[in-house]
Amino acid sequence: MNTEISEVEEYILSFPKEVTEKLESLRTLIKTVALEAEEGFAYKMPSYKVNGKPLVYFAAYKKHIGFYATPSGHEAFEKELAIYKQGKGSVQFPVDKPLPMDLIQRIIEFRVELCLSAKKK
Repeated sequence: MNTEISEVEEYILSFPKEVTEKLESLRTLIKTVALEAEEGFAYKMPSYKVNGKPLVYFAAYKKHIGFYATPSGHEAFEKELAIYKQGKGSVQFPVDKPLPMDLIQRIIEFRVELCLSAKKK
């Protein structure tokens, strides 16, 4: 039995309890929606790939949780994400508010379809 803590788990556990709980919920959602996703650690944050293509990333900061679904994931849900602070390919969910799990799930599903339809290089 492998009892080593992964880099992703170590990252998540490095935050205060209330942030850790949100990050674990996000991680669980990603792994549930994208069963075929490969979990890793890139750009100093948890990362997920499907079919060898970047799916999503997330990171915690002092006042927000950054969610990165590449520009395509954010463009496709532009109207629903408009209430959040954003950058190109990123959105900031305030730490003091519940995560919009239904919206995040739909973004992940959208990204999975794109990744699966792309040819693996």
